[in-house]
Amino acid sequence: MRAAAFVYPWDVNGDPDAADRIAGLGVRQVTLAAAYHSVRALTPRHPGHRIVTAEHAAVLYPPGPRWAGRMLRPYPAGDWAPGDAYGTATAALEAAGLEVHSWVVLAHNSRLGAEHPDTSVTNAYGDRYPWAPCIAQPATRAYLTELAAESAVRPGARGTELESCGWYGLAHLHAHDKTAGTDPGDAGRYLMSLCFCAHCRAGYADTGIEADRLAIAVRRGLEPLWRGADPARATVEALLGDAQLADAVLDFRARVARSLQDEVVAAVRAAAPAGFQVLLHADPAVRACGANVGVAPDHVLSVADGVVVPCTGGAGLLAPFAEQRVPGAVLAANLTVVSGMGGSPGTLRADAEAAAGLGATELRLYHAGLASDADLELVREQLPSA
Repeated sequence: MRAAAFVYPWDVNGDPDAADRIAGLGVRQVTLAAAYHSVRALTPRHPGHRIVTAEHAAVLYPPGPRWAGRMLRPYPAGDWAPGDAYGTATAALEAAGLEVHSWVVLAHNSRLGAEHPDTSVTNAYGDRYPWAPCIAQPATRAYLTELAAESAVRPGARGTELESCGWYGLAHLHAHDKTAGTDPGDAGRYLMSLCFCAHCRAGYADTGIEADRLAIAVRRGLEPLWRGADPARATVEALLGDAQLADAVLDFRARVARSLQDEVVAAVRAAAPAGFQVLLHADPAVRACGANVGVAPDHVLSVADGVVVPCTGGAGLLAPFAEQRVPGAVLAANLTVVSGMGGSPGTLRADAEAAAGLGATELRLYHAGLASDADLELVREQLPSA
């Protein structure tokens, strides 16, 4: 299967051996960050640094003139990715024979939430999530759509992978994160991710939902989880105490996410040359929030050219996409190959074969820059021939 490795520009720029090292893994493609959230990243082989601290979400190239006069606009990177860091890395990777696709993170931006608080998801308790822009807000949607069109279609990019193109919520490794003391489970995290900003309240009303009643139901349903009830036994319907209300909320949020995905993909296609590939990082559980957004498989495969699906620990999430039997659709199994982050590069071949059996057509390896030398050696040994 065709395989691609995720890479940051700072993994490549300033390291004359990086591009050839990545090509030597046996991958054909690199998915290179063009717009990325704040992060602290290890660079274990770079001759000039070991730790890169990206202090805020930024575009890793000079933003263009389309942003003049706009209140919401992307932030340029600091010294962790100066100038056209993306373009410089692209040139080196292409010289090593690698095809470059852009990696674009959309609805995940702590600085945006800090400087424009009204753009953030607000939960049923009134707490803001500054890292999570509310995708129901028209100004936020316009910003994300423009960001996708500019960041995805960088010079040299043959395609793009769009991360966080949908609802973000509670699940986020925030700075010095200390939220693990009580596990609300999947259903509880979903309820904690529901937004109650003014735009979402209006959207609920248009769907026939009284926002205050919903907020009360959310808080009431979560209370047993805060007091130690077993989260594994909880469902959204049971926590809300009203299956029709749960369905109505899901319908509203799914419509918002689908329409954003439609608009973003259309904007990228309008800006891109013919044959440009557009993939979404996705989860078939439609309530999922985060980097791998919840999608309806039939819808997303009718809009994008395919999906990148988290498969570390098992490839079961591929099956709902494979069941759509869309000719030519890319179903990329994303496998973590950094052992220190829970990956298993030593079982890469077996994991890839299992993913192929469930419908995977390609592999994604997370992450060539973060992995140790030992991890990369295992990738070289284990990666199936394309």
